[in-house]
Amino acid sequence: MAAHEDQLPWELIEEILSRVSPKYLVPFRVVCKRWKANLDDKTFINNHKETFRFILATKSKIYSVSMDPKILVRELSLDIPSLEAQKPKKLVSCDEFLICSMDKGAAVCNPWLKQTTWISEPSFRFYGIGHRDSNNRSEESVYKTIWNSTTGWKIHDLASGTWIDMGSESPDSNQGKKGPKMHSTSGVFLNGTLFWIVTSDETAFLYCILLDFPTEGFYLYCEIPFGMSHALDALVLRLFNGNRFSVLKQSYVTKKIEIWVTKNKVNVEDGRDVNGKDVVWMNFMTFSIPNFPGLVQTSYWQKPSYFIDSNERVVVCSCDETGKAWIYVMGRNKLISKVQLDSVVDPWPLHCTYFPSLVPVPRGQRDGAESEV
Repeated sequence: MAAHEDQLPWELIEEILSRVSPKYLVPFRVVCKRWKANLDDKTFINNHKETFRFILATKSKIYSVSMDPKILVRELSLDIPSLEAQKPKKLVSCDEFLICSMDKGAAVCNPWLKQTTWISEPSFRFYGIGHRDSNNRSEESVYKTIWNSTTGWKIHDLASGTWIDMGSESPDSNQGKKGPKMHSTSGVFLNGTLFWIVTSDETAFLYCILLDFPTEGFYLYCEIPFGMSHALDALVLRLFNGNRFSVLKQSYVTKKIEIWVTKNKVNVEDGRDVNGKDVVWMNFMTFSIPNFPGLVQTSYWQKPSYFIDSNERVVVCSCDETGKAWIYVMGRNKLISKVQLDSVVDPWPLHCTYFPSLVPVPRGQRDGAESEV
């Protein structure tokens, strides 16, 4: 019998691999280019039996939430220093990694592979992670984190453990304006570059800014197609279809929800398109759902987390007025389902969207501990 006749169909191989623990899949990525491409494919990861779409963190525990076919909450085992002694301050997903920021530093994690590395920094606050080579999204990229304090900004190289002082440069210092405020400290990572939404005291508009890691500077990228009518309006920037932006806005007064997306892919691969000249926004969905709750609570200010699935449904995680976490699924101007996450016992958990990845946490010299469980 010929050798090729002994080979299993690729569909069967994928089905088998979808049942293998993620941390054991990493070596298969170097078998050949086809295996790496298929194991990194979002369809394969989405169909894996252990995939998930949200991460929630309380004072002592971290949970994953999977969505297909039913909502399933699992407790994650991640070795994060001091997790039981203090509640995390911020939970951010930046492409391959999850970052849990605390008082004395931040843990960079791959929850799927159960890998964690700790960056010790008691004086600055963590703001995001990106990598230096915008055209290389593999584990060979040089990953950097950005930190801020009242004295300015600095960048940390994950591999070498070195720090670069950016001084007191503000997000709009290249624009000659004063008084910008970050609407949210959770940035969006795309092609090695970090984006945030900021408000300008001089206008009623909101702007999307980017931090360009190769040049280590802030640049105005584009305007958001609407302003804010209330300080408690929900406004969240996310990725759409992997290479476009989406923005969720909920009016604090009317509870109306709008989803806006960019018409074309965001073109920042070369790190030089900082003007956003080709960015065109279009209204993707609008929801006016009777008795729908507010996604931002005045007693514990936190933005909702959301993603748009392959069926063009909007899936949102947020807390109600008592601090209980809920998952809302919406589509075609109606609420499809809502589920309270009873397994998350502590109130007011931090939460974020997260799409699993087989990219290991970067190795090299570090300021603190590294673990793999």
